[in-house]
Amino acid sequence: MKKKLILFTCVITFGLLSCSEKIIRHETTIDNTTFVNPFIGTGGHGHTFPGAVVPNGMAQLSPDTKTEGWDACGGYHYTDTSIRGFSHTHLSGTGIGDLGDFLFMPFTGESHTKPGTPEDPDSGYRSRFSHDREKSVPGYYSVDLLDYNIKAELTATTRVGYHRYNFSDGKEKGMVIDLNHNIHDKNVVNSEINIISDTEISGYKHINGWAQKRHIYFYAKFDQPFTCKIFQAGEEQAAALKLDGKNIVAILDFGKDGSETIQVKVGISSVDYEGAKNNLNTEVPDWNFDEIKQDAHNQWVDQLSKTEVEGGTVDQKNIFYTGLYHTAMSPYTFSDADRRYKGLDGQIHTAEKKMFSVFSLWDTFRAFHPLQNITEPAKNSEFVSTLITQYQQGGILPMWELNANYTGTMVGYHAVPVIVDAYMKGNNDFDAEVAYQAIVRSAKYDTVGVHYPSEEVKNKLSSITKKYNEERGFIPADLENESVAKALEYAYDDWCIAQMAEKLGKEADYKYFMERSKRYQQYFDKETGFMRGVNQDKSFRVPFDPKYSQHRTDDYVEGNAWQWTWFVPHDVPGLVNLMGGKDKFTAKLDELFSTSSELSGDETSADITGLIGQYAHGNEPSHHITHLYNFVEQPWKTQKLTDQIMKSLYFNNPDGLSGNEDCGQMSAWYILNAMGFYSFCPGTTTYSVGRPLFDKVSINLPDGRKFHIVAKNNGSENLYIQSLQLNGKAIDKPFFEHSDIINGGTLEFEMGPEPNKSLFN
Repeated sequence: MKKKLILFTCVITFGLLSCSEKIIRHETTIDNTTFVNPFIGTGGHGHTFPGAVVPNGMAQLSPDTKTEGWDACGGYHYTDTSIRGFSHTHLSGTGIGDLGDFLFMPFTGESHTKPGTPEDPDSGYRSRFSHDREKSVPGYYSVDLLDYNIKAELTATTRVGYHRYNFSDGKEKGMVIDLNHNIHDKNVVNSEINIISDTEISGYKHINGWAQKRHIYFYAKFDQPFTCKIFQAGEEQAAALKLDGKNIVAILDFGKDGSETIQVKVGISSVDYEGAKNNLNTEVPDWNFDEIKQDAHNQWVDQLSKTEVEGGTVDQKNIFYTGLYHTAMSPYTFSDADRRYKGLDGQIHTAEKKMFSVFSLWDTFRAFHPLQNITEPAKNSEFVSTLITQYQQGGILPMWELNANYTGTMVGYHAVPVIVDAYMKGNNDFDAEVAYQAIVRSAKYDTVGVHYPSEEVKNKLSSITKKYNEERGFIPADLENESVAKALEYAYDDWCIAQMAEKLGKEADYKYFMERSKRYQQYFDKETGFMRGVNQDKSFRVPFDPKYSQHRTDDYVEGNAWQWTWFVPHDVPGLVNLMGGKDKFTAKLDELFSTSSELSGDETSADITGLIGQYAHGNEPSHHITHLYNFVEQPWKTQKLTDQIMKSLYFNNPDGLSGNEDCGQMSAWYILNAMGFYSFCPGTTTYSVGRPLFDKVSINLPDGRKFHIVAKNNGSENLYIQSLQLNGKAIDKPFFEHSDIINGGTLEFEMGPEPNKSLFN
């Protein structure tokens, strides 16, 4: 329908500022972006998104195809056929949805204030699209909106999303800005739109979602003048220049005349309007889409040049470098260009160091952060500094932090191993005493002085299970849900605290937390051979079925007894002893991988995926298990299984991940194992050897040194290690140290088609 629109004119002169994120390329830098396939994980249950982002960028500008259902967590699913629009914030591979802020959607012809449905795109402003006319490379995304004959192009800087739309049919050009849009349709508590001039518009949202008190602002600048109408709940608000409330949509009209190409730059901020505007003016002062696109490309070239691989198939390189790409999505930059940011106390602070957000710690402590300690230790130190600052401002370390909000999601207190792993590996550019205070408080039931966003989050973040663990020495299954998983994770986290205590000379604390780290033993049932729920009277919970799963309402977390029994990475000898020695331990481990993959229960966890027997690679609690064979003198089984997982559960296609990407953890597992080793127990400085996938991997260390992993006689069938040398000296065990990597040198594998069972014995 035709609209009578009011035109507002304002001329703004921008100072000429240089883009703060530019990277100067060297001619010798290898462009590994050619191996990245951003569509990996956008199908199946990977929950990734294909849009435009720079490494650890705040602005993650991507198409949204759906907002409802589990597979809408990333806003996009490869099986969808229509696009709702392009929003500026996303989560990569999470199992819960949020963000999707400030949706922009160009259109021609009749305007709509509602998006319409996937089943009937014509009922709203959606547009059909085809993957044949869609492209995604690091830092750039484009698609043809078929219903409007519009070519959409997206690129980004750290805090700015940059759009370019080509309207090619001569019709009246329009743009929808929908403030009600978000992923998983979270409650918009309040929103605001401001028409500043005929080329500028700004807005704000307060959302009660996964992050219950989330605030975000935008400032947008167009290169063409527009007229505008504002709608609330579908009703036009006559002559409105500013409006706050809910269900707000702005319809911009650019007319038929003028350029067929419309560009818009959108700065975002969690601080205020001025922060959003300053982010835009600082990072994108001029109108040059191709320059910003090239700069984004250059940043990714630099990011992906830290590790170089030779050999392997094209698909394996695609998976490897896409994995590295996905490990640079989050945590993302949270402080503005002027260094201001919102803290967990709800106040605005000025950062001494760059601040980050989106810490999926239950997942990422396992491989993502250990990988960062190798390839980007300075950045990981910034991550740790952010966590410590969040403790100082919020009162406790986060479990799953999202945009200055505690969410209390998942279990354990896994900021602890992230901090301790960095500290033990010498990556300790932070205050160790404050860090130690933070990790000790995480283990205690103490709710004083914590900025909880709600009672619900309080009960998750400061769980009563901590009190049970302190006062009773165990977590009763008849009093607390998921007791076994929580107890096992507490034991591991406590062991990590003990390691730092010992390093700092706190002997009493060391003994105390080491005692707590052994408490896993009381959950092991020697009769069945599994970790089981223990009631208040110390009896095991009955009935018991190790394949049983009742999602988030049983004794385990997103898993069953088969998967969780093995989570004792800090004390494998103790677990071996509990199971009756190496022979019985190995037999049980063999059974894990060979038994039926059938699950029992009416509501089994959807996270139990990527099954080999009852081993579930699609979820993180299983990720260390294949390397257990290295501890019982059967390393060839580790080599065979890691090879099998890399080849059968990772693919170069949209359905290429066996479970949620989980902010880089699923990819980090692949990256480390493809290089031939794994971070079996973060908090130690030891790596466990597996099966290198490539002929050669070179890690370009930050100080200019290189660590090379060479696999001689490598090939698809030659998956077993025949000999292993470090800098020309034979290694007599399937382990090596972090110092071996950071000192530079060469780890050399000789591979063959049959196990060398005497190699490490």
